[in-house]
Amino acid sequence: MASFLAVWDLNLFVLLNIVAATTWYAWASRRVKRADHRSRWPLTYSACFYSGMALLAIAYLGPLAAWSHTFFWVHMTQHLIVMMAAAPLLVLGEPVTLAFRASSASTRRSLVVPLLRSRAVGILTNPVFTWVLFASVLIGTHFTGFYDWALTNHDAGMFIEQPLFLVVALLYYFPILGSNLQAHRPAPATRLISMALMMIPEGLVGAVIYFAPVVLYPSFGADRPFGLDPLGDQQLAGALMWALVMIVDSAWMMVVAAEWFTSEERRSRREDASIAAEEALR
Repeated sequence: MASFLAVWDLNLFVLLNIVAATTWYAWASRRVKRADHRSRWPLTYSACFYSGMALLAIAYLGPLAAWSHTFFWVHMTQHLIVMMAAAPLLVLGEPVTLAFRASSASTRRSLVVPLLRSRAVGILTNPVFTWVLFASVLIGTHFTGFYDWALTNHDAGMFIEQPLFLVVALLYYFPILGSNLQAHRPAPATRLISMALMMIPEGLVGAVIYFAPVVLYPSFGADRPFGLDPLGDQQLAGALMWALVMIVDSAWMMVVAAEWFTSEERRSRREDASIAAEEALR
């Protein structure tokens, strides 16, 4: 463990992007507060966003980044942190809603609202499209030559693989969690079904990697200074994905279910109030 933690990778490009995104969110939050002191930006949203950015830093800076091309289980851990934890937390931070509220009235009318109501955004946030995209990336990157190519090509890993997994995850969770001013938000049942079905490709990828009798990615077959042999390392990576995604997805499904229950409670109270008002008029 000491040998693992002793090696760090502080990539300046990744660091600057994380700092820039975090700084923008903090500035926009303060701008919303200054515009209307009675309408403060919710702390829960801020906590979710900052937690997501912290997880991105953990995944792409430090020991995980340093050993991600040596151990398969480390590389898999990076992807799990980004796709299953950081991305949904960033979505729950409601950055789109924050951008809307922090914008001027003219910017909202001329840019933000037309963009949110555009056909392109409607397609990119369609839950069927995002599900197919997420599943395709999971299966396509792991069972083609892409994975090993990205491992042996620094620029491909930095500018294609890492952004790809993050963007696809953000698009998938965007219509599932939070609201983010969506024009046509899917019904809670649709969101729950989407997450339940997503366990199939996730579990499939993990199971295939775990049960494979040979090393699937030659880049991880080289000698390593310590730890498991290449095949044992691959089995650990497969086990992590196979088991953890089920647990994490179940947790996010509980978030959706809780939101569904809360919305039904609010609707029930509105109906009760309406009935009471009608009876009072009789």
